Amino acid sequence: MILEHLTVGVFQTNCYLIGDRKSGQAGVIDPGAEGTRISNKLRELGLDLVAILCTHAHFDHIMAAWTLKRQSGGLIYISSKDQPTLLQVIFGLAPRFSPEIRPVAPSDVDHDLAQGDKLMLGDIAIEVIETPGHTPGHVTFYLGDQGMLFTGDLIFPGSVGRTDFLGGSHEEILNSIRKKIFTLPEKTAIYPGHGPKTSVGREKSQNPFFLLNNR
Repeated sequence: MILEHLTVGVFQTNCYLIGDRKSGQAGVIDPGAEGTRISNKLRELGLDLVAILCTHAHFDHIMAAWTLKRQSGGLIYISSKDQPTLLQVIFGLAPRFSPEIRPVAPSDVDHDLAQGDKLMLGDIAIEVIETPGHTPGHVTFYLGDQGMLFTGDLIFPGSVGRTDFLGGSHEEILNSIRKKIFTLPEKTAIYPGHGPKTSVGREKSQNPFFLLNNR
């Protein structure tokens, strides 16, 4: 397996490239900006983009999805439960952050994402876990064989995602983490949407949001 991490855009979003060496198939998780840079990296690695995987519809995680699809191919995957988020007026800000951006519209989305969906990149299996709270349609991508979890803006080292945006819910995000993330093996590596990686075990034992709420 090939894993490449790119920090993109003014919001320093973590964009991840996952590739299967044998088949050459690749997926990009959360192309938040700099679509041309991501496309160039795929070419450099000799990978064929088949899936553009969005954890949620906030603009700093999907702004380059349309550009990436145009330049490198690949189908856009996002939960239909985040369609209202795609339509929020904040997407009008996108061109200020990058001249190559065209906001993603619901009609640009090729596939819905739902709990239990399985996607294959060659021999790499990706399971979709619904983790609402940051947005109604937020999902997490779980690579069980590799012990890897791509969590978008669900959880961070010592913190959780914001819930003060339209559609956010603090109670729901905590429930998603407790029931969907903390039930996974503790050695599972968490690759968040911003900042450094962490692990399930570390957050279960050290994240203050859960230490305080468990008292």
